[in-house]
Amino acid sequence: MAATRVCSDAELAPATAMRVVIEGTPIAVVKDSSGAVHALGDTCTHGEISLSEGFVEDDAIECWAHGSKFDLASGAPRNFPAYEPVPVYAVTITDGDIFVDPTPKP
Repeated sequence: MAATRVCSDAELAPATAMRVVIEGTPIAVVKDSSGAVHALGDTCTHGEISLSEGFVEDDAIECWAHGSKFDLASGAPRNFPAYEPVPVYAVTITDGDIFVDPTPKP
């Protein structure tokens, strides 16, 4: 699938996340504290909670409702109650714009 422009890099501040929906798939686009941009499934695997409403700390995002943290690069949960990973998506930045491919990485 082709990557979709989701926002400009300037629109996403460090240590923040935003929710986008691409072809019906909710995706959290996250800029970590070092400025790297990541994209992962926006729904916590423990419950139907939007991860983009959570807290970004270093290289993880924390579900605001249950406290599970997910690694931004791999989608792996770092603590309970979540034990299933969220999907991760390829991100490219071209001419200051962030693009996300809605096909999950293997």
